[in-house]
Amino acid sequence: MADRLIGACVFAQSGGPTAVINASAYGVIKAALAAPEITNVYGAAHGITGILKDVLYDMGQEDAFELELLLNTPSSELGSCRYKIADPNKDDKDYQRILEIFRKYNIRYFFYNGGNDSMDTCNKVSQFLTKSGYECRVIGIPKTIDNDLVGTDHCPGYGSAAKYIATSVAEVCKDTCVYDVGTITVVEIMGRHAGWLAGASALAAISCAPPDLVYLPEVDFDIEQFICDVSRIYGHKNNCLIGVSEGIHYSDGTFVSEAKVSNTDGFGHVQLGGLAATLAGLIKLHTGSKVRGIELSLLQRCGAHLASQTDIDEACLAGKYAVENAVAGESGKMVAFERDPASRSYVCRLLLQPLSIVANAEKKVPRDWINAEGNNVTSEFFDYALPLIQGENKRILDNGLPRFARLKKIPAQ
Repeated sequence: MADRLIGACVFAQSGGPTAVINASAYGVIKAALAAPEITNVYGAAHGITGILKDVLYDMGQEDAFELELLLNTPSSELGSCRYKIADPNKDDKDYQRILEIFRKYNIRYFFYNGGNDSMDTCNKVSQFLTKSGYECRVIGIPKTIDNDLVGTDHCPGYGSAAKYIATSVAEVCKDTCVYDVGTITVVEIMGRHAGWLAGASALAAISCAPPDLVYLPEVDFDIEQFICDVSRIYGHKNNCLIGVSEGIHYSDGTFVSEAKVSNTDGFGHVQLGGLAATLAGLIKLHTGSKVRGIELSLLQRCGAHLASQTDIDEACLAGKYAVENAVAGESGKMVAFERDPASRSYVCRLLLQPLSIVANAEKKVPRDWINAEGNNVTSEFFDYALPLIQGENKRILDNGLPRFARLKKIPAQ
C-alpha cells in the first residue's frame, strides 16, 4: 500500500464524445467525493485546455440527482478538446502551466478520459510531473467509439455505437424493401483506420437481414471488384445494402473518399466524409439503378437512447476503478478490460495497463474476423461484439423525452 496522498483531483474529457463518456465522469466524481484522501473534486472545461486556462468546476457543489443523470446523458458534459500537447523535451510551456495550476489547487490526482491521443497526453503529463518531483497520480480512462485502443478488450462507447449502427442498418434494411423498384443503399459508418464500427453493421442480421456487403479499412479496397459484387447481388435480389467504413482505402493507402478537406483536427488527422455519396455516384454510373447514400455521421456517437446498459455500467465502473486505484497508489496507467475466454457467458474484469503501451497505438479488427473476400465479417466478430450491446438503458423521461443532466458548473475557487 502506497503512502496516503491527500489532495484534490481533477477530471477531464477529451476527443470525440460518446453515448457513455459521462457515465465514466459519474463513476469518477461519485468515487472521488466519497474518498477521504480527496479533498476537492474538480472538472476541467474542455479537456486539458480547461486546465491550461484555469477553468475548473467544483463538482462537489452539484446536485446528486443531476450528477446521476450523467449516466444517460450523451456527449461530453464538461466539454472536450482536440489539443495536441507538445513534446516536453522540445517545449515544456504547457507542462509548466499544468504544474502551476495543480499547485494552485493542490491537485494530486488527475483522471483523463479519452482515446489514443488522450492517452498520449496522459502519459506525457504523468512523466513530466514525476520528473518535476511533484507527486500526482495520473490514470487514463478509456473512451472511443472506434474501439481501437491497445491493451484493452474493448472501449466504453463502442458497445453503444455498435448497437446504434446495427439497429439503424436493420431499420434501413426494412425501408429498402418497401417499394417494388430495385434499390442500392450505401451506409457510411465512422472508423478511420479500424473497422470495428463498420463491422457492427453486420449485427443487423439479428433483427432482420445483414448488409449484403461490409467493407472495413483493414482490407485494401478494390473499386472494380466492388462494382462487380454490387452488380451481382443487385441482379440477383433487385436490392443491395452496403455498410462501409469511412476509412476504406486503395492499396496505395489513399482514402476512397473524395471529401478530404484542407484542414485537419488538432492531432493532424484528415477529416473524412462524403464517402457514401461518392460510392453511390459510382454505382449509379455503372449500373443505372436507383442508389441512396446515407451517412450516419454524429448520430453514431450521441445516440444515448440506444445506449447499451452493459456499456453504461462498464463506463461507470471504469471511472470508479480509476479513483480506487489512484488512491491505492497507482499512477501512469490506463484502466482496461480483460474478457475471460474460458467462460461460456460474458465475463470481463478490470485491470490497469501502462500508458506507455497504449499511447498512439491502434488496435485493428483481426484479419481472420473478416471473410476471405474482404467484404464482410465472420462469426468470430459476432461472438466478440454481441455481448457489448446488451441491455436497455434505464433512462429518466420528462414528457416523453429523455431528461439529461443540467450541471451548474460553479467555478472552482
